[in-house]
Amino acid sequence: MKEKKTLDIKTVCECNRCLGNKTLHPQASLINLENPGLKGDAVQFEFYAILLIEECPDGCNCCGRKYYDYSNATMVFLTPGEIFRMNKNNTLPPKGWLLAFHPDLLFRTSLKNHIRNYTFFNYRKEEALHLSGRETGTVTCCLEHIEEELHHPIDIHTSTILSRHIELLLDYCTRFYERQFITRENRNKTIVKKLDRMLDEYIESGRLQNGLLPSSEYCAEGLNLSTAYFTDLLKFETGKTLTEYFQLKRLDTAKRLLLKGDSTPAVVAHRLGYPNVQHFSLIFKRITGIAPNEYRYSKN
Repeated sequence: MKEKKTLDIKTVCECNRCLGNKTLHPQASLINLENPGLKGDAVQFEFYAILLIEECPDGCNCCGRKYYDYSNATMVFLTPGEIFRMNKNNTLPPKGWLLAFHPDLLFRTSLKNHIRNYTFFNYRKEEALHLSGRETGTVTCCLEHIEEELHHPIDIHTSTILSRHIELLLDYCTRFYERQFITRENRNKTIVKKLDRMLDEYIESGRLQNGLLPSSEYCAEGLNLSTAYFTDLLKFETGKTLTEYFQLKRLDTAKRLLLKGDSTPAVVAHRLGYPNVQHFSLIFKRITGIAPNEYRYSKN
């Protein structure tokens, strides 16, 4: 069996050499992917990489595109050190663009302080962004501005201007991902329903009695999503974090349990993993406006 090989590209200059591109700036490059010619089953970029995929040999199934998504182009976002493989036959897409920029480019720029807020860099390849024709035009325009600045002689303004163009591109991608959450509304509601079943089963399992609350990682794994994508999807669909969402689900369960004759507030608090009955009563009253005992007897 052929041994799998990952090509580790450490610098932007090395990336340009591997892909036959001229180096205009040692920390940033925009590369046409029509003739990638990489010798490796996968590639590891030791810098930020943004792929605009204009053509996918699998019809983009490998990037998670479904019938309810746009199909004009696809974008994938990679953090430094992340390993990427297009599919079993291709290391990189046969047509598209690669925007590569080293974290050092962002030194002393505003983007350095909040690039982590662009959570889609932590999505899986299968959670890629699928663009409409209009959106592709916007992204292409941003890349053209970056290309224009790369051809300008390097001066003290270069890093700032490049980072601002990159930041604008990322802001547009944030907008387009939010649009994608909207066009995937039915699919996302199905995911939230599956999450509800997972959380109900978690509560019924008794694990809360040991003080173990379900984590975002646990839920994401059960839903076959990355933690970042799961967190963003839940926030978009419900307006809540997992902690907030689960607290309300625990309270709904507490209400049902309190209506059972032998379920005192202390029993419910223990079963649902609250540290003590006082803490449970405080949260219950703050959210419902009534103490657990009052609720218990008001419904009888």
